[in-house]
Amino acid sequence: MQHDHPHDRATPRGRENFGDGWRHDFSPLEPIDIRKTNTFSEMLNQMTRASFGARRLGEAADVLYEMVTDPKCFVVGTFSGAMTIAKMGLVMTEMIDQGMLNAVISTGALIGHGVVEQSGRTHFRHNPSWSDAELYQAGYDRVYDTLELENNLYDAEAILDTVLDKVSPTEPFGTCDLTGWLGAHLAETHSGRGILQSAHKHGVPIYIPAFTDSELGLDVHTYNVLAARKGHDPVRFDPLRDLHDFLTRFSAAERLGLFTIGGGVPRNWAQQAGPLAELLHLKSAGKTGGFMRFRYAVRICPEPVHWGGLSGCTFSEGVSWGKFIPPGEGGRFAEVLCDATIAWPILVRGVLERMGQV
Repeated sequence: MQHDHPHDRATPRGRENFGDGWRHDFSPLEPIDIRKTNTFSEMLNQMTRASFGARRLGEAADVLYEMVTDPKCFVVGTFSGAMTIAKMGLVMTEMIDQGMLNAVISTGALIGHGVVEQSGRTHFRHNPSWSDAELYQAGYDRVYDTLELENNLYDAEAILDTVLDKVSPTEPFGTCDLTGWLGAHLAETHSGRGILQSAHKHGVPIYIPAFTDSELGLDVHTYNVLAARKGHDPVRFDPLRDLHDFLTRFSAAERLGLFTIGGGVPRNWAQQAGPLAELLHLKSAGKTGGFMRFRYAVRICPEPVHWGGLSGCTFSEGVSWGKFIPPGEGGRFAEVLCDATIAWPILVRGVLERMGQV
């Protein structure tokens, strides 16, 4: 027998009780009028009053602008994915040149392929009529629809070897040291703009936390193996130097901002600084560390949250770990679920227009 419950037969709604949006303080939306947008900044402003991905990108512009124009904010940029092969290198370079980034955390692949580009070499569009087996035999490495040349990688290794030849085997170094040396070398030997050159020029450290998971890491290991065969001392790579250097800068900041492309190790390595500082504070009875969290955060990544990985997790989830200031306490977040090669250049151009820099 079926039993009815009182709420199953509730009185129907009366239209006189329907809201009009205004009296409940909902924000009104407006159609995007492309005839009234002459700049990327104006388009992004209109997007804030649209829906779905457009609104997210428009709101990201507002948060990024607030973050990079806050004079007391230390902005950390984290980058993963094949962004330099995808020809996004100068977008990142521009952010460094315009003072939008105070520290960079990256995959080794992104920086390694950047060395290729920044030393005057070229990547190519893949021709689908070539099979991957044919590409291998001809010395082409495919990254989705783009080709890296094995010869490029050998040339990049030669550049790295030149830098390592000047490193004392008694001097431990981290990736923030190595990328600085590479930037100085490229600035001296190659014309043109690039991530490493600009970072060197402006004193912006670049960290590669998963260094051995990259061509650069393999090259350093190869350098040491060959040095040992010649009876020479190996260079001394110390990844904890990076952690110490980054935490020192992180801890000295009055406010913190995070700009993330993709996710992965670079994103987590940046975000873990807050919990690390808190752990040190607890373990040292308050003599070191502290309670420091990101106030601003913008990310562009297509990965959805339901896969459970760090790349797709929300900033709100990070609040539970002590990584971000909650919105109720002043935290400002924006998350754009989009291919970075589409959204990133539009976002940066629009914000630079608002800053009066382009």
